Amino acid sequence: MTNVSCGCHFRVMRCIVAPLAMRILVTEDEPRILSFLSRGLEAEGFAVDSAGDGAEALRCAERARYDLVVLDLLLPRIHGLAVLSELRRRCPDLPVVILSARTDLPTKLRGFELGANDYLPKPFSLDELIARIRVQLRRQAPPGDGNVIEVGRLRLDLARRQALLGDRTADLSDREFRLLHHLVLHAGEVMSRERLLSEIWGYHFDPGSNVVDVCIRRLRKKLGSEAVETVRHAGYRVAAA
Repeated sequence: MTNVSCGCHFRVMRCIVAPLAMRILVTEDEPRILSFLSRGLEAEGFAVDSAGDGAEALRCAERARYDLVVLDLLLPRIHGLAVLSELRRRCPDLPVVILSARTDLPTKLRGFELGANDYLPKPFSLDELIARIRVQLRRQAPPGDGNVIEVGRLRLDLARRQALLGDRTADLSDREFRLLHHLVLHAGEVMSRERLLSEIWGYHFDPGSNVVDVCIRRLRKKLGSEAVETVRHAGYRVAAA
């Protein structure tokens, strides 16, 4: 595969930049659970749309392209299994994770027969749900090198959301990926915490927020301390070479 030069700081293989946020549709008729799921997934950096019933879920799927659907079964208007069947007809490759209080084996088997990729019973752990979502999103990544940005020894695989540095390969959470992607695209440039918060997450800067620092610590734990450089009293950067 031919590498195409895209400036002095980094190279992009195939020169296709993936969207920063994976888009997820959450369908759940219980407002409290729907709010909890939406806030939890957004905190991990996902873009989240929500639907309170089956008909609304199908309308959302008509209007927008999603990377994954989290689907309850006991939905008003159109049952979740009927929604799943219609989603499979329209979008055969769209990953669907069922999240339901129905735990009987016949319902689970019916869900898988209709094309569900995973089935998580309620009550559930949000951390487990996020882990299962990431597994499905990685499985959707195309084979091969995908879309890879290289900065010095650091390689960032946009399709698989993996970072490689030396002999370390790390799967990144959505939040970690977005932060490292932004730093890589601005390789050699010092990025302040305020700027990172604003440009990546659109937050109004909160002096008490530590989201950037937490992500940096996690990236260094996965890839080594040299992955991201701290510039004292200024911010962070990824070395250009």
